[in-house]
Amino acid sequence: MSKKVVKFGGSSLASAEQFVKVGNIIHADDDRKFVVPSAPGKRFDKDTKVTDMLYACYALAERDHNFNAEMAQIEKRYQEIIDGLKLDLDLSSEFDRIIDNFKRKAGSNYAASRGEYLNGIIMANYLGYEFVDPAEAVRFHEDGVFDANLTQELLSKRLEGVERAVIPGFYGAMENGTVVTFSRGGSDITGSIVAKAIQADVYENWTDVSGILIADPRIIDNPEGIDIITYGELRELSYMGFNVLHEDAIFPVRKEGIPINIRNTNQPEDEGTWIVGNTCKKAKYTITGIAGKKGFASINIEKDMMNAEIGFGRKVLQVFEEYDISFEHMPSGIDTLNVMVHQSEFVDKEQNILSGINKAVNPDHIEIQSDLALIAVVGRCMKSQRGTVGRIFAALAHANINVRMIDQGSSEQNVIIGVANEDFETAIKAIYTIFVDTKI
Repeated sequence: MSKKVVKFGGSSLASAEQFVKVGNIIHADDDRKFVVPSAPGKRFDKDTKVTDMLYACYALAERDHNFNAEMAQIEKRYQEIIDGLKLDLDLSSEFDRIIDNFKRKAGSNYAASRGEYLNGIIMANYLGYEFVDPAEAVRFHEDGVFDANLTQELLSKRLEGVERAVIPGFYGAMENGTVVTFSRGGSDITGSIVAKAIQADVYENWTDVSGILIADPRIIDNPEGIDIITYGELRELSYMGFNVLHEDAIFPVRKEGIPINIRNTNQPEDEGTWIVGNTCKKAKYTITGIAGKKGFASINIEKDMMNAEIGFGRKVLQVFEEYDISFEHMPSGIDTLNVMVHQSEFVDKEQNILSGINKAVNPDHIEIQSDLALIAVVGRCMKSQRGTVGRIFAALAHANINVRMIDQGSSEQNVIIGVANEDFETAIKAIYTIFVDTKI
């Protein structure tokens, strides 16, 4: 029998109506045996997520202010779900314990985690599945860093022999029981960890979109979706701001070769996007996706015979390291070296860094360009298609955009282009048009 881990985001579990949709999805496939729920999200635009309500409530408790009214609102949210599902479930003892722990200053991590914890209890009751508290088996070190190896050992043992279970996302605990939350994409990470622990066949990640889109819908109107994408392609896009899954939610399943399927709770008939290790399936277009970020600066260093000077690049990067600045890209020529950095990190230290570079390598000339954007064009089919980079340049030239930098990865599945911040959106539109709208 196959085993699937299914994770549902906050918008998928915001109300009793959404719970019913989720229940139908789970019951539609008997392989969906392990469920990872988030806390209830927004029911409508101006609504508040339960996690944010808990943070606000705990902030009052931390200052020894009365938080009864705020806690009552949280309890009301959960009771509405329970009543809507017609469950015989009483969470009053759970809320009594939470209130007591708030008064004892149990910590903001504990406070935030209760959203998933309570939703997990409701989900387990609704489905008739076993409830597994991740505080038992998802382990963090005393410094708050996730302990992947111990978690794998504990969680595998805890779920051994368990046929169906609900494991809330977002949190775990230290050895002493202190609750710790993941910093970002917490429930996604839990889903991935559970999938690895039980050696799942598929990790389904259910949200409010039908998979991954080729480009940012805030820039491109109704962009096309991606049917299948490799972990490598997704990593390149995520690095450049593709907001799909946090990388910590990808590595556990990537290592085990477990595919991820991004699905839409509100349109369960859609196949969504498959994220896989490798595939022989050709993408619909030459490119798989486009992503980018604004706010970079470029430090261009020129020196005659640079290529003959052993250790030149190391000496330059050592200066940046000394001032705690990481570089994003470093394209180079025979006598030039270009270092791309986040402008916000660089600007306050620029004179110190320039002075350090002068002392370290004695360059002939240093030039700084600011207010730059980087755009990643990614696709596994790019290396088998002639003229891909030429088409990118043609699209940008037609849009009257000046290219400030270009860097192609050794895998030949990504091209990084630098443009002015003000040309960022126009550049993405131009690239999307030439590869997707014109189907080249």
